Amino acid sequence: METTAVKTNWSVDPTHSEVQFKVKHLVISTVTGQFKEFSATLESEGENFEHAKATFSAQIDSITTNNNDRDGHLKSADFFDAANHPSLDFVSEKFLKTGDSTYDIIGNLSIRGVSKEIVLKAEFGGIMTDPYGNTKAGFEIAGKINRKDYGLNWSAVTEAGGVVVSDEVRLLLNLQFVKQA
Repeated sequence: METTAVKTNWSVDPTHSEVQFKVKHLVISTVTGQFKEFSATLESEGENFEHAKATFSAQIDSITTNNNDRDGHLKSADFFDAANHPSLDFVSEKFLKTGDSTYDIIGNLSIRGVSKEIVLKAEFGGIMTDPYGNTKAGFEIAGKINRKDYGLNWSAVTEAGGVVVSDEVRLLLNLQFVKQA
């Protein structure tokens, strides 16, 4: 007799999560930005996340770098083109266990209508029950992309020949999920 695993659905708890990106500015310092509005889901077999399915979406208009002019520029057609591409989206293809508490999440990231496969490194923080009886699971996720792969091509050079914005963007997500009933 064959048994089928019970599917468990998880939704991100945005009040206990953050989605950041970091990019070099003038190649001498790092600017951090974040998305304030995002959603994410996981579908796992019980509380085992190996082979889970993950989705993530961030609203481009929610981007903030603590500089209104820069935020407006990032939302413009020079970068994310929020008017025509209001979100960036990720859908996993594989969720592979690589260690006791580590995973590789392989999937497609879509920005500005361009979809590319990326690999994200995830560290599983564990599962706990909060004071209200909700089962929570935590992940710290990191990855890197080349912004130009997604059509974020704007560039400028300083008088001295230095690059204003690097092509490499680091992604940092701290996500806490709530087990759905």
